[in-house]
Amino acid sequence: MQKTKKSVAKRFKLTSTGKLMRRTPGFRHLLAAKSTKQKRRASRDKLVAEGHAKPLKRCLPFGL
Repeated sequence: MQKTKKSVAKRFKLTSTGKLMRRTPGFRHLLAAKSTKQKRRASRDKLVAEGHAKPLKRCLPFGL
């Protein structure tokens, strides 16, 4: 049985079409120093590039 890699499961989310979503890094502290534009863009989830997504999807055998 292949186990789910929990470190990957906590950081990435699989969309219904099979793509991986991730959070923007560096968005938990020092927010007063960041511009409104930077914070607005960082609040949205980002798509993981296809080349990076392939090995990560193998870590999520049950789709989570």
